[in-house]
Amino acid sequence: MTRLTGGTVVITGASSGIGRAAAEAFAARGARVVLAARRAQVLDDLAQDLRAAGAEVIAVPTDVTDPEAVEALAAAALRRFGGIDVWINNAGTGVFGPLLDAPLDLHRQTIAVNLLGAMHGAYAVLPHFLDRGRGTLINTVSMGGWAPTPFAAAYTASKFGLRGFSASLRQELARHRHIHICGVFPAIVDTPGLEHGANVTGKRLNPGHLFYAPEAVAEAFIRLVHHPRDEVAVGWPARLAQVGYALAPYPTEHLMGFGFRRALDRADPGPRTLGALREPVPQGTSADGGLRAAKGVPSAGTLSVGLAAAAACVALLVGVAAIRRRD
Repeated sequence: MTRLTGGTVVITGASSGIGRAAAEAFAARGARVVLAARRAQVLDDLAQDLRAAGAEVIAVPTDVTDPEAVEALAAAALRRFGGIDVWINNAGTGVFGPLLDAPLDLHRQTIAVNLLGAMHGAYAVLPHFLDRGRGTLINTVSMGGWAPTPFAAAYTASKFGLRGFSASLRQELARHRHIHICGVFPAIVDTPGLEHGANVTGKRLNPGHLFYAPEAVAEAFIRLVHHPRDEVAVGWPARLAQVGYALAPYPTEHLMGFGFRRALDRADPGPRTLGALREPVPQGTSADGGLRAAKGVPSAGTLSVGLAAAAACVALLVGVAAIRRRD
């Protein structure tokens, strides 16, 4: 178990979404936080907010596709705080649409951020973990690392690869009992991620109504630091995807393909966008993406708890009725 108060946590992709929620969560628990992302001003603003709340924070503008920049990130954390306890590879992106409809460089960038960026992070921090004999590396994977996401071939490739990389690295370091390699697999999370990803479908994306809060993923990170586990799902759809694809891969694949094709066929026309793949964009700087507010729905975690409670009440009433009939 790593102590949070006074521990040092490096978070990539910290300027918005899950990364920003994680920075706020770790800072609130007394951790020293190192913020990394491409948008320097956004990082500086977040750092100021966290310092105003009493946290120790530094911001290090970093492009995770550049291994030298990631090495410089690790060096900056060590210079400022003397050690790194937790490293979270959280930067991520994607291209949605048919493979051939997007320029090849967007697919390459998706792989570079999601997979190579995490490898760069591991390469930068693991020597330090090995010297100290302890440390926790957390990779934000996605339910797309358990089951393929249609019309997101490069994203799926990167996430399948990231899961495999994490598993391989975990076994490589198995003799180091206090070094942990953890994977987090969120379902759909309400973040600015849709704004930052590329959409070449010419349709408006509608990811449904079941969104988890970015804070739920941040809390999963916190739990992993206290109680490391190999793989953790955030949200039952992620676990369902894992089980479905493991037990019945072909039916699951075909069902998901049918669902995505049908959704796209029925979607309204929309602009083709490159998102933030080629260069950072100014929009989308909060943890929350505004999807729940726009649709007027609660977070999926809250909704799931409510449905579970309702199901329990129904089961109780049915049981009571059955007992009364017997009496």
